[in-house]
Amino acid sequence: MHPRKTALAAVAALSLALAACGTTGQTGPGAGQLTGQGTGDSCVIEGPVKVGAALSLTGGAASYGASQQKGLELAAEHLAEKGGVKYELAVEDDATDPRQGITVFEQLIEKGMSVIIGPTLSNGAFQAQPIAQEEKVPVLAISNTADGITAQGNYIFRDSLTEGQVIPQTVAAAKAKYGLKKVVVMYSNDDAFTESGYKVFASALEQEGVEVADTLTFSKADTDFRPLLTEAKGHAPDAVVVSGLIEAAVPLVTQARELGIEVPIVGGNGFNNPALMKQAGPAAEGVVVGAAWNSASDNPQNTDFLTAFQEKNQAPPDQFAAQAYAGLMIIDSAVRSACNGEREGIKTGFGTIDKLPTVLGEVTINDQRDIEHEAVVQVVKDGKFAVLE
Repeated sequence: MHPRKTALAAVAALSLALAACGTTGQTGPGAGQLTGQGTGDSCVIEGPVKVGAALSLTGGAASYGASQQKGLELAAEHLAEKGGVKYELAVEDDATDPRQGITVFEQLIEKGMSVIIGPTLSNGAFQAQPIAQEEKVPVLAISNTADGITAQGNYIFRDSLTEGQVIPQTVAAAKAKYGLKKVVVMYSNDDAFTESGYKVFASALEQEGVEVADTLTFSKADTDFRPLLTEAKGHAPDAVVVSGLIEAAVPLVTQARELGIEVPIVGGNGFNNPALMKQAGPAAEGVVVGAAWNSASDNPQNTDFLTAFQEKNQAPPDQFAAQAYAGLMIIDSAVRSACNGEREGIKTGFGTIDKLPTVLGEVTINDQRDIEHEAVVQVVKDGKFAVLE
């Protein structure tokens, strides 16, 4: 499928068009226009700060990318209303293809982006990020949870909690709730994100003293899981633990229930998608998922975000939309920290993020350039995610 280029509509003082070739003030004409006066809310910068985003708008991860785009659009609108700093946002489709992600990063760098968001999936990030690192363009990963993302260089940051931060809490909560003693683990072994999730699940289960009766692997392209599920059912597990993308999650959960597997299914971050409930229906009931965003949080940023997103899109947001929204707000905070929208200014600004109020809660970017904030463990109840208690 050919990549689709998507431009966001202009909103007030914020120009949301696919950026034409030019500079962000790093070099050449317009240099110096991205350093302003004041700090924080009083910061005023003359030129537009260009923000590129490589999202999976087509291909296997399109549902995640679509949510991310909506989150970025809403954040851009709110920042336009805030004023002082103008952001020019360019969103391009990586087509859920690491090779296309490389091309998109190259194009965004050539167009003078001050910072790049994405790609949507970890395997794409591993391929594209080194290009930005070499060109000294800061990157903010908003959905990449695999180990090693930020280890690729000192220009790579992320606002998505790692599987290592979320899964241990998920396993501990599921064990406490359901008294898990024995489980079967299933994972897609041809995807960096799901393989990373599997490794964390395996470690967390061992740490909690939960026996793994069997470990079954599948391809991210698989849709018929009945043979593997039949094998899993034969072990009479207390739960089935799965690290997979949403494209696998929906048929796997549906087929598990059809085969009479009624025990809890514990999923990784790939299960964090309203499509699970929408497409799997009643079969999704009881699925347990760790999350980086608590949709029920009553912090002011989150309640405002929920209301605004629902009004704009006629549907509630998911975690991917929330992390994207938070990502642009984090970039804005980084820019305003020294009123500098240059690449080096944003890189330095990311290091100042400490207990910043966001829709995700209070967030801090640590010395490893990873985000820190509270996670939440959810369970599907009455067709919606609810906090597991």
